[in-house]
Amino acid sequence: MSVETLGRTGDSLNIPAEQQAPTPERIFSAINSYQLTEAIKSAIQLEIFTAVGEGNATSATIAKSCHASERGVRILCDFLTIHGFLTKQEASYFLTADSAVFLDRQSTAYVGSAIEFLLTPRLRECHDRLTEAVRRGGTALGEGMLDPENPDWVKFAQGMMPMMRRSAEIIAAELRREAEAHKVLDVAASHGMFGISVARQNPAAHIYASDWKNVLEVAQKNADAMGVGDRYHLVPGSAFETDFGNGYDLALITNLLHAFDAPACTKLMRKVHIALNAGGRAAIAEFVPNPDRVSPPVAAAFSLTMLAATALGDAYPFTELESIAKAAGFARVDLSPVELGINRLVIAHR
Repeated sequence: MSVETLGRTGDSLNIPAEQQAPTPERIFSAINSYQLTEAIKSAIQLEIFTAVGEGNATSATIAKSCHASERGVRILCDFLTIHGFLTKQEASYFLTADSAVFLDRQSTAYVGSAIEFLLTPRLRECHDRLTEAVRRGGTALGEGMLDPENPDWVKFAQGMMPMMRRSAEIIAAELRREAEAHKVLDVAASHGMFGISVARQNPAAHIYASDWKNVLEVAQKNADAMGVGDRYHLVPGSAFETDFGNGYDLALITNLLHAFDAPACTKLMRKVHIALNAGGRAAIAEFVPNPDRVSPPVAAAFSLTMLAATALGDAYPFTELESIAKAAGFARVDLSPVELGINRLVIAHR
């Protein structure tokens, strides 16, 4: 169909022809989107957002604070303004609301440390070989990110903890509202924030954290720092192979199921089901796309990360998570309305 035909079609629908005309802009932006990744990375490393938050508004004062060239800072800050991470009035730059909360190091919700995992060379290589992954139907890098004792998971635990802290506190409060927890299994505990938050809101709770040994060292340090180290117990090893024991009234399975296919998820959930007491709950935090698998954007797009980085992982709609949990023996599965940001909370009842 020609541009002229598109224009005539637009006229018949009362849509301006210029809105119908094809443009390469989106394609050009997509091909060059790596520039935004590098710009955010550089801004975090230089602490540009922190400098602006401290009142340095011009490229000259920001450059002085960040020990960088004025020309480099001006171009970088203009680029960040174009993409909505800063605002600009005449020659002065200011933080947007999101940047002030999440990218200023002085903020308690600072998440800049997430680049230490999200931009690790191995994860980036997974995406660099995406064409091969699409052909294969899974990662082009052997076990991808799931090889045992992968040191990148230590980086995940250290770097992602601030990003997960608010979600962990919200989940803990929601679970406490339903019932008090006493013995809690935290599967793939990572930084430990989900179990630690439950422990802080349930003074009698003991947390049993399962993950690789090198990762659990980070979780233990966090538990000690947050005053629950005496109620924090380590269960090192693979979640699929380690003996969890039994007698739990709550299990936490946070950001784990997406790494595996449905049969593996069912196997793990069956193991959790056995470890729970009658009436126990399994709290699942996940990227949960709508059934169309293209919305909401962040949750739906996470499937591509799983394609690049795992053999069989995916982002599962609620109906699929429900089927997995019920196949594992759970009687009822609820999608909580609580707002977590990019994750959703699913609660499976034994």
